[in-house]
Amino acid sequence: MELKGKNVFITGSTRGIGHAIALAFAKAGANVVINGRSVIDTKALEEFTALGVKAVAISGDVSDYTSAGVMLAQATEALGSVDILVNNAGITADKLMLKMTQEDFEKVLKINLTGTFNMTQQVLKAMSKKRAGAIINLSSVVGLLGNIGQANYAASKAGVIGFTKSVAREVANRNVRVNAIAPGFIETEMTEVLSEKIKALSVAQIPMKRFGTVEEVADIAIFLAKQEYLTGQVIAIDGGMTMNA
Repeated sequence: MELKGKNVFITGSTRGIGHAIALAFAKAGANVVINGRSVIDTKALEEFTALGVKAVAISGDVSDYTSAGVMLAQATEALGSVDILVNNAGITADKLMLKMTQEDFEKVLKINLTGTFNMTQQVLKAMSKKRAGAIINLSSVVGLLGNIGQANYAASKAGVIGFTKSVAREVANRNVRVNAIAPGFIETEMTEVLSEKIKALSVAQIPMKRFGTVEEVADIAIFLAKQEYLTGQVIAIDGGMTMNA
C-alpha cells in the first residue's frame, strides 16, 4: 500500500509507542489521527503538520463502543475514510494473581482487548465496502510467554493475537489485512522508571542484551501497512526473547 495521502488512526498515540508510530506514518506522507482519553493540546499536532500532512486530535475512550464509533465518525469527517487503523491503546494493572481483584482484571481486558474489538468492528464496515484497508494490533511478548504478576495483561494481549488471526481470515477476501505486533522490552516512559536492578534482570532475558526503541516498533507498523500480501501474522520485535517459544 502506498502510504502517501492515506488516513491513519492510531489509538493511544499521545506518547510512547503510539506516538512514534504516528510520527513514522506522517514522515511517510500519511495523514494521522492522534488519539487519547484526555483532551489533546493542539500544539501536539505541530510536529506532524510540519511534515506537510494533515493531523487531527480526537479524544475518547476506546473501551466504550459508542465512543469508538463517534471517534471514527469524527476522523472520517475531518480527513475522509480511515485507510489504516492501529490499535495501540492499552494499560497495565500488575498484581500477583492471588492479590488481583476482579476490577484489576476486567479494566485491563476492557481497554486492551474490548477496545480493539470496538475500533476494529466499526472501521471494518467502511474498509470492507472499499475492499481496501489495513489493521495493525499491538499485542505483546507477554501475550506469547505470560509473565508473573501480569495475568490480566497477558490474557488481554493473547486475546489480541487470537482476535487478529480470526478477523484476518474473515476479511482477507475483501482485501483488508489484519496483523499484530508483539513488542518485548521497549524504551518508553514506563521502562524509564524501572530500577537499575529490574532493568538488568530484564536485559538478561533478551538474547540481544538491550531494550528496543519505539522507532524500531514503528518501523514494523510501516512495514505491515505497506505489505499487501501479508495478513494474520504476529511479528515479535523483542531482541530474540520468543525465538524458542
